[in-house]
Amino acid sequence: MGKKVLIIGAGGVGQVVTHKCAQVPEIFEEILLASRTESKCDKIAKQISRKIKTAQIDADNIRETVELIKSYKPDLLINVALPYQDLSVMEACLETGVEYLDTANYEPKNEAKFCYKWQWDYHERFKEKGIMALLGSGFDPGVTNVYTAYAAKHHFDEMHELDIIDCNAGDHGYPFATNFNPEINIREVTQRGKYWENGDWIEVDPMSVNRTYDFPGGIGEKKIYLLYHEELESLVRFFPSIRKGRFWMTFSDNYLKHLEVLENVGMTRIDPVMYNGREIIPLQFLKAVLPDPSSLGERTKGKTCIGCHIKGVKDGKEKEYYVYNICDHEEAYREVGSQAVSYTTGVPAMIGAMMMLTGKWRGKGVFNMEQFDPDPFMEKLNIYGLPWKEKIW
Repeated sequence: MGKKVLIIGAGGVGQVVTHKCAQVPEIFEEILLASRTESKCDKIAKQISRKIKTAQIDADNIRETVELIKSYKPDLLINVALPYQDLSVMEACLETGVEYLDTANYEPKNEAKFCYKWQWDYHERFKEKGIMALLGSGFDPGVTNVYTAYAAKHHFDEMHELDIIDCNAGDHGYPFATNFNPEINIREVTQRGKYWENGDWIEVDPMSVNRTYDFPGGIGEKKIYLLYHEELESLVRFFPSIRKGRFWMTFSDNYLKHLEVLENVGMTRIDPVMYNGREIIPLQFLKAVLPDPSSLGERTKGKTCIGCHIKGVKDGKEKEYYVYNICDHEEAYREVGSQAVSYTTGVPAMIGAMMMLTGKWRGKGVFNMEQFDPDPFMEKLNIYGLPWKEKIW
């Protein structure tokens, strides 16, 4: 029997989630798309042949969210708004007894910091309410967590080294633009890098560690840079045999040059400054003048490649394993009107919702992706647009 889903957030990812949910009416029987700007929801709804309801909502406002939930009565809320709003939306779900899913962990507005503690602290409250919250059901975090769980289940007795490697080999033609929310993207890459090694977190200066990686699918060699990313925090917790865990991402020299200049002139600051008698956040102003990521789809060509390169032991022998997806920007745009970065986040959000609504993944409390059986999720990736491949040494 079909379910009702409330999607909050009408950016590039929200567009993909809505399209993909609409493709599976036997599970997502009714869809309500809500955002601070309802016209964005209406624009997405017009792209879809099915009837999609829309609404205006300020996700920072718990009361507004509670009232919308009470009036619509969804079986699940998919939160693809800003990470700053995660806790407000979770509070509304607790008050109304509605299950919750997001794609990125909570961040405070005044500090660029990945940390699951804020959301993990909700575990007992969700458990007592008898409902489930699924954290990080995007690609990274999300699919990369499931890839790791799949590797642990089928390929390793112990995993010792985990490298999550995210390559965007696409080109949108702009001198400088970000493929997802500029504010979140720039906060992510300008904070200090961090990786897990032998039971401790090691910090490094932003973008100070790099190497070359040879990507499959005709992409070839690209320079990858070490960042800190939220899924490392949960993965080393739930797979304690991991001795070294790192996250890497590709950046063009052009991107890094522009970012360095913007940093040097103070445009990436997240603290308020006075301008014409009022406070503004420089990074939020920069976001307003950069191209909207949702507008990049029709301009972007090339591919993404995201995967997990894992080393460990199986049956007493050393083993090396690489599992990955390649997504074509132009193919993603033809299907849902968005580029591959939004597509690779939005599809897993739909699949995570499917896992919850069909009972494949069940629990009471707050959970990360790798805590559930990876097999049904991996099966759906192949069906709904993110097929995976693997290489074994």
